[in-house]
Amino acid sequence: MRRFALIGNRAMSQGKLPLNDMAGGAGRMDVLVRALMASLLTSHGLRHDTEVVLHLNGGPGPSRRIKFVGSLLKGVHAEERAVAGQIAKVLRQPIPAQGHWIERSAGIFDGGGGLMHTLEEWRESQVVCLDANSPRLWSDDAKISLQSNPSSHFDGEHGAFTISGIDIGFILSDDKPLPDALPLSGIIHRSIGDEWLQGHMAIGICHFLLDEGVELRLH
Repeated sequence: MRRFALIGNRAMSQGKLPLNDMAGGAGRMDVLVRALMASLLTSHGLRHDTEVVLHLNGGPGPSRRIKFVGSLLKGVHAEERAVAGQIAKVLRQPIPAQGHWIERSAGIFDGGGGLMHTLEEWRESQVVCLDANSPRLWSDDAKISLQSNPSSHFDGEHGAFTISGIDIGFILSDDKPLPDALPLSGIIHRSIGDEWLQGHMAIGICHFLLDEGVELRLH
C-alpha cells in the first residue's frame, strides 16, 4: 500500500468551500487538490494501491481528516474543480469525533483528529517525511531498470482488491513547513533532491520510484 498524508496548515475544515477562491479563502486547498490528484490518478484510471489522508487544520473549529481510498473510490474525475466538489460535500457535514471514520461516499471517509491519529493508524507502515535537507530517498546503488518492477501490486475487482508489496507512507505539507512536533521514532526523513518541490511534483516522483522498483534507502 502507498499512503500519503497531506498537511493543509490553513485549509478550511468545515463550511462552504469557495470553489472560485481555492488559493485564498479556502486556505490553499488548491495545493491539496493537486497533490490528491497526483496521488490517486493515472492518465486513464485510479491507483487502487494508494490511499490519501488530507489534514485540514485551518478551521473554523477542530482539525479534520478526509481519507480517499483508491481501491474503493467511484466517480472521481481528473478535473480539479470536480475533485474539490467532492471535498466540499464533506465539509458541509459535522466533523466526526477524533479517531472515528464515517464513509461519506464510496471510498471517501470523514474523520476528526490530526496527523498523530494518522501516524497511529500507520504504525505498521514505513513512514517517510519528505525533507529536502535529508539523505536521498533512493539508495546509493539504486538503478532504474529497463523494465518496470513495481514495489506494490493489486489484483482483483473494484471493492475487492488484493494489495501486496511495500507498505509505505509519505508525509508532505502544503506551501508551509511541516509541523515541528513530529515524533522522533518511527519516521525517517528523506529527500528527492535539493530543491523544495510542490507537493504534486514530489508525489509524482515517489510514484515513479515505486512504479519502477527503485531500491529505496529506508534504514
